Amino acid sequence: MASCVVLLGVVFVLSGHSLAGSVEVVIRDAIAGERRTNVTVVPKQAVRDTAQGAPLTPAQITSLAQEIQADALDQLVAASAVAVGVMVLFASVVGWWAAGRVLRPLHTITTQARGMSARNIHERIALDGPPDELRDLADTFDGMLDRLDRAFTSQRRFVANASHELRTPLAIERAIIQVRLSSAGPADIEAVCADLLAANRRLDRLLEGLLLLARSDNGLPERHPVDTAQVASRVVEQALAAPPPGTPVGVRGSVSTAALVVPGDEVLLTQLVDNLVRNAMLYNVAGGWFHVEVGDGAVVVSNSGRVVEADSVDSLFEPFNRGTAERLASRTGAGLGLAIVKSIVEAHDGAVAASARPGGGLDVTVSLPASTP
Repeated sequence: MASCVVLLGVVFVLSGHSLAGSVEVVIRDAIAGERRTNVTVVPKQAVRDTAQGAPLTPAQITSLAQEIQADALDQLVAASAVAVGVMVLFASVVGWWAAGRVLRPLHTITTQARGMSARNIHERIALDGPPDELRDLADTFDGMLDRLDRAFTSQRRFVANASHELRTPLAIERAIIQVRLSSAGPADIEAVCADLLAANRRLDRLLEGLLLLARSDNGLPERHPVDTAQVASRVVEQALAAPPPGTPVGVRGSVSTAALVVPGDEVLLTQLVDNLVRNAMLYNVAGGWFHVEVGDGAVVVSNSGRVVEADSVDSLFEPFNRGTAERLASRTGAGLGLAIVKSIVEAHDGAVAASARPGGGLDVTVSLPASTP
């Protein structure tokens, strides 16, 4: 945009100089050109003393001045008309060229946006040129396409994984009903019902996780101050009183809190801490431990457990990814715990990171923006 302003300024200056030069040429021609009226001014007494003729009368002088003025004005009007015509033509050509140069990136962006679809969302404008407003617009558009590309990729992966995960409990229930229930005797009915109930619970947890993940992905319509320290204490107390099914025997838990009030949704923040605590308890070892620390703008959940490969930590936040610890820990989870945590954190404008502990287990740190007093 700055280059466009400079270009238009140059056009304006050149046009002004052209017009001023034309006027100057006209005036010079009127004064010293071929079409000029010669006037000789002599003292009145000298005219009377000579025999050359009688002096000019006032009426003749006035008439002569009017002729000179009319002749100069005619030349000025004619030359000015030509100069203005040339200037308009010059300004129109240069303005058309400048407008095309300025609007070309906009045409590129418009064409890209009009032809955008899910099939070619990976294409980018990658506009070259000086860092001006149009370059910023193109870069912003490319950034939006990057986010949409990641969202579409994540959505396709999520739908594929969700379809697979939903198919498993349904297949188990169908197999129990078709095979075991059809041939079960009175003594087997109770075991069959227990298996059906367990498969149904797994399906219920999966659907609940999917709905919660969708809710947190939609953002927060309203925000209210939430005492995160109180939420963490309540969640840890309830988890120790009733450990989730599949928790290894003897897992101990502790919590240390400091004041941390976060603007957000209390239900979602409670689910965030609950998922972290459940994950720390389920993916643990017999006699292990977990600790929740709240304060200094963050919630940190640490736990013992099996060794987690460092290069697989980031993938644990993907939906339906339980990591390598799944083979050594409980399989009762749906693989949505940390994915839900990530989604809730992003809805609260926070950040989450995890790191593998050298002796086994994880450290998960959730940073949340605290309420301003």
